[in-house]
Amino acid sequence: MSHSQDVPLSDLRVISLPEQQLFDEISAETTDFTCVLWDLENEPEGCAREDVDIAVAPYYSGRWLKDPSVVRDVSLVQLQSTGFDGVPEKIGEDVALAAGGWVHAAGTAEIALGLIIAAQRNLDRAVLQQHEGVYKRYFSRAVADSRVTVVGVGEIGGAVISRLAPFEVELTRVASHAREDEAGRIHGIDELDEILPRTDILVLALPLGDATRDLVGERTLALLPDDALVVNVGRGPVVNTDALTAEVVSGRLRCALDVVDPEPLPGDHSLMSAAGSIVLPHVGGSNVSFRPRVHKLILEQLELIRQGRSPQFLVQPGRLALQDE
Repeated sequence: MSHSQDVPLSDLRVISLPEQQLFDEISAETTDFTCVLWDLENEPEGCAREDVDIAVAPYYSGRWLKDPSVVRDVSLVQLQSTGFDGVPEKIGEDVALAAGGWVHAAGTAEIALGLIIAAQRNLDRAVLQQHEGVYKRYFSRAVADSRVTVVGVGEIGGAVISRLAPFEVELTRVASHAREDEAGRIHGIDELDEILPRTDILVLALPLGDATRDLVGERTLALLPDDALVVNVGRGPVVNTDALTAEVVSGRLRCALDVVDPEPLPGDHSLMSAAGSIVLPHVGGSNVSFRPRVHKLILEQLELIRQGRSPQFLVQPGRLALQDE
């Protein structure tokens, strides 16, 4: 049974950081919070587990989720990742959870654009030719004048959309429900049946949940025109791998993926060798811009807590006593 929401934000005063570099950076810039080093696997350095109020989870390791009881006394867990699928269920509803929000938006958007350009301009072919010692010109598709549909307009999807603007594409934005914003029309998921037949490049930047798992399957893929490109930089299970594989191996569709299901994709999987397939090992957020952005987000979260305001990107409130804002 859930405890009452009885932990004031003013009581959050001990924050744990999972690695030395981040600990050094944050502890150097805050004096009213006690910083301790804790990777959520061993014991914290400088205090007991039950003394930690805010725990920043490791980015490069999810081993702590094998025993999520380590954070049962923590009031707030701060993820360094944008995605949080599966974490609320493991830590329980009593622990507040905040996602990484925009931390990986720029890096993942770069990967999305890179995948689109590589696939449309056959850069993978050029690299293979180079390694074979072959210098041979070829004619390719283009990004310009393509009809691009981006499904997901959150932090990552929005970053992809803004970077597509100079590429002279016909852009369609799709979200969970239709609405208008300052840039115009955002279509709803229920309009995909009408949108997909006129889509050359489908970009998926969606979180994983009940509504998005297997969203793109056999029926959905069949609506895309021949030679369309499927780009996934959200979560692997948003796309049904078997259905996508069948379309790509047949040569009807192409794919450029930073996320797959399962991860890692087996080396002998058909998508690893199929013509028209580019598979990256989930590297969208793995770049040098990640660290300073995590640093900035943590400091912003601490400032909001100082002000008695809810942290950004709060997935669940846990026991925190939050005021309406």
